[in-house]
Amino acid sequence: MFSIQIMRMSEGVEWALHECLNLTWLEPGEAVTAARLAKFYELPAAYLNKQLQALARAGILESTPGPRGGFRLARRPEDITVMDVVAAIEGPESAFRCQELVRRGPGDHEGVDYRKTCSISQTMRRAELAWRRELAAVTLADLKETVETRNPTVPGEVRRGFARLKV
Repeated sequence: MFSIQIMRMSEGVEWALHECLNLTWLEPGEAVTAARLAKFYELPAAYLNKQLQALARAGILESTPGPRGGFRLARRPEDITVMDVVAAIEGPESAFRCQELVRRGPGDHEGVDYRKTCSISQTMRRAELAWRRELAAVTLADLKETVETRNPTVPGEVRRGFARLKV
């Protein structure tokens, strides 16, 4: 039986990107608990915490314990790309996995690596590379600037929103 792999990102990617962007608006040294981050968008805390832990393992976030602890960015927004966040949540594996289907067809296939010679495989790999390059070209700082240009009140709204949340 064959399985079809579709390039689809989990909802955790969207959540992680929004939470990382929100963390760009914190005051220096400030951190937000996982519970507050989850409540801000009414997300399931346990599932969001898994995403936050993946971001911390990837060096995107840092977690600090204690009463004033929580999560904050581990690096400057200029040093974190959208691709960094996607890879932290989804993993580094390729979205397309060539199964070398041509090998199962008629003809001599000894010693041929169809992942390298199949036009379909190569097309899919080029498309994924272009997608990855595009995501790697955009940083959290770029997203922050775009949001602030479109709606300058967002940084204050985010800070006030976190401050109002009772968890």
